[in-house]
Amino acid sequence: MQVSGRVPFCRTVAYLREVGRKCSYLRMPWDFWMIFLALGVLLPWRGRARMKKLLAMPHVSSMERLVLYASTIAFQWLAVAIVGWRLWVRGYTAQQLGLIFHNRTTLLIAGIVGAAVIASLQWLNLRRVSSIPPESRGPLQAIAERILPQSAVEMPPYFALAITAGLCEEFLYRGFSMAAFTRVGMSAWLVVLVSSILFGLAHSYQGRGGMVMTFVVGLALGASRLAYNSVVPAVFWHSAIDIVAGVAGRRYLKRSATLEIGLHGPG
Repeated sequence: MQVSGRVPFCRTVAYLREVGRKCSYLRMPWDFWMIFLALGVLLPWRGRARMKKLLAMPHVSSMERLVLYASTIAFQWLAVAIVGWRLWVRGYTAQQLGLIFHNRTTLLIAGIVGAAVIASLQWLNLRRVSSIPPESRGPLQAIAERILPQSAVEMPPYFALAITAGLCEEFLYRGFSMAAFTRVGMSAWLVVLVSSILFGLAHSYQGRGGMVMTFVVGLALGASRLAYNSVVPAVFWHSAIDIVAGVAGRRYLKRSATLEIGLHGPG
């Protein structure tokens, strides 16, 4: 009786261990869980809180925009430093993170050509939307008026923000996130999907439409990460979206608001 009693117990333990091996989330390190909590909850909350504060202001001055750009740049590089530290502790390599520059010619061509195509589509989209009455553009009209540069003085800091977003956010979402999900055994399509959801949530301050659009862009960026085994093309594409939004924003600001920069303004 004692032996027969032990057998079911041993089988139960073995079963639980097997389930643990199959459940990828159980193998995620605790510090990565904390990072994903920040990316999926704290970061979206911070973005919405900052945007709510901006929208409550009747006018955002040039100095206030410059401070916004500077603080966002500092915050993103701080996030990269913390995540990079934990990745180093966990033994991740540059290749796993897509930070390698193999096949330089291919990566540069893919990055530059893709950025040119995306930039052209972004510009054409802004021109198309400019014909829509401002009152029909939703909350992104007010967001664009407060985030996008409105003078030549604001353009260089904004460009620095756009490039920072391309570098830092691609490291966080296409580098760290996709590498972490891949290591725990997620399939490629699920890795792209989950990382894109996190990317969309980070831009929930734009409202439902902006969040969905960012999610779709995230899918394209994630696919490029898989196709080229590198984040380099995605960095070019991502930066191009924001740079064009800033340049075209000065021209279409009063008439257009479905701006992807938002894609990567504060948060």
